[in-house]
Amino acid sequence: MAIVEARGLTKRFEDLTAVDHVSFSIEEGEIFGLLGPNGAGKTTTINMFTTLLTPTEGTAIVAGFDVTKKPNEVRRRIGLVPQDLTVDEDLTGRENMWLQSRLYGLRGSEVDEKISRLLDLVNLTDAADKRVEHYSGGMRKRLELVEGLINDPQVLFLDEPTLGLDVQTRSAIWSYIGDLRREKGITILLTTHYMEEADRLCDRVAIIDHGKIVALDTPSNLKASLGGDVIELEFTNGDGVSAKLESDPAILAVQREGLKFRVKAKNGDELLPRLMETLIGEGMRPSRVELVKPSLDQVYLEYTGKSLREEQGSSEEAWRFRRNVRSARA
Repeated sequence: MAIVEARGLTKRFEDLTAVDHVSFSIEEGEIFGLLGPNGAGKTTTINMFTTLLTPTEGTAIVAGFDVTKKPNEVRRRIGLVPQDLTVDEDLTGRENMWLQSRLYGLRGSEVDEKISRLLDLVNLTDAADKRVEHYSGGMRKRLELVEGLINDPQVLFLDEPTLGLDVQTRSAIWSYIGDLRREKGITILLTTHYMEEADRLCDRVAIIDHGKIVALDTPSNLKASLGGDVIELEFTNGDGVSAKLESDPAILAVQREGLKFRVKAKNGDELLPRLMETLIGEGMRPSRVELVKPSLDQVYLEYTGKSLREEQGSSEEAWRFRRNVRSARA
């Protein structure tokens, strides 16, 4: 049963259409990803679902409630971990959690027990009574994550949950997110521009580009839609190579760029040994061979005509992260 729905959801800012008639639904207990570069409309979409922005057109439904007609009912049932860090560095981790619980109107001794359990979930028990100004960026992000759980939400919205974190910390956050779904059955909508994050965490992924959803399916189905693996071959002499490759019935397509050849095949790992034997047997020994399995980056390239890596703007990302956590200590 769908717990989150977008029907023609649109947001315009004067002459800019940030989200353009987006439609999708998220099943209860699902981890759903919005994958796209900065400026694609991911955060705007989350902000409409969490009642921070009012849609220009269309409908957004969360836990059975329309975000524009019943915003308070929506807020009671959701958790939000925003892209920008919002924890108060003058308070301890436990005090931040306590403040968040009071904002939700939670009272009683069971709240203190819940706070302790949540801090333990993300390995912050030992740092619970230390001021957040002494936390690393990764510790702050983990604290943000459990702040979003203090009200036992039905739906958790995560906006770029691992932005700017190192690889090790990012992997730890992924584990926590996976545990949340397994242990609590919580529904999660996350935005990301990290391919590996979407591939590892999400049951389904919507690729969003210039405010429009251009593809939506499971990561494996999206990759399968490319039609096969790619074998990259490079030669010092390419004479006769194209004709030999194109004559093989197992090869779906051949692209040549100078002495480099890209071969598409349904089962590249099965084709490669036989292909190498054939080429070497006829004196066409490649200087480089690589088998490339379909990736979400290739999917993004297929559907948008550009690589997501070209869009990301690493300097912009680094600047944004420094601005938000400049006082964090490693």
